[in-house]
This record gives sequence, structure tokens and C-alpha cells, in this order.
Amino acid sequence: QLQLVESGGGLVQPGSSLRLSCAAPGFTLGYYAIGWFRQAPGKEREGVSCISNSGGNTGYADSVKGRFTISRDNVKNTVYLQMNELKPEDTAAYYCAAAPRTWPFRVWVPSSYNYWGQGTQVTVSS
Repeated sequence: QLQLVESGGGLVQPGSSLRLSCAAPGFTLGYYAIGWFRQAPGKEREGVSCISNSGGNTGYADSVKGRFTISRDNVKNTVYLQMNELKPEDTAAYYCAAAPRTWPFRVWVPSSYNYWGQGTQVTVSS
């Protein structure tokens, strides 16, 4: 069973940057499209960004366009989410998810993804 491990979260000030990583030790992540979702307390899980298995297609939520960049290194078996100009409203638990699907598919629907990580907390506060 594919297991995803997120890392890179933390407590930062507004305007700062963080890079989240999603790894799958022992598995070939290149077979999967990857999505990053986030969930703040009391709110529904929302899609943030996604990338096709080859990396040739990406998508971003309007709230993060121009600030976040998703990328993947299939040699290192890792997907990254570079988050710049962080805002307090970006505070949430961030999850990566894997879908054994070809692009395009319903990338913003959580049920499209078969595997989920445990999440990493991002807190943006002064």
C-alpha cells in the first residue's frame, strides 16, 4: 500500500516562505498524479494544487495562484509545494494525496485520490 509522508511545515510570519515535500519511500511516485489539499479547523478540506504524473500539467486554486508552485522530481520520488508570500489564511494542515489516474481527471475532488498522507501543519502568524 502506497504510503505518503509530508514534511516541511512550520510556524512562520506573514510574507515568509515554506517548501513542503511529499515522499513515498519504497514506491514509484511517478505512477501517480499528486494533489495538495489543506484543511483549517472548522473548514472543509480544499484543493490547493495538483500535478500530473509526468509533471507536464499543473493546477492551482485561485487563492494561491502566483504564490505557490508545485513541482516533482520523479528520480527522487518527491513532490514539492513551494509556498511564498504566506498569509494567515494559509494556516491549515496540508495533505498530499496520490491518484493512479491520467490527466485530466477531477483533480479538486478528494475522492479522486486513493492515498493520503498524515499531513503537516502550516501556521502563518505574526
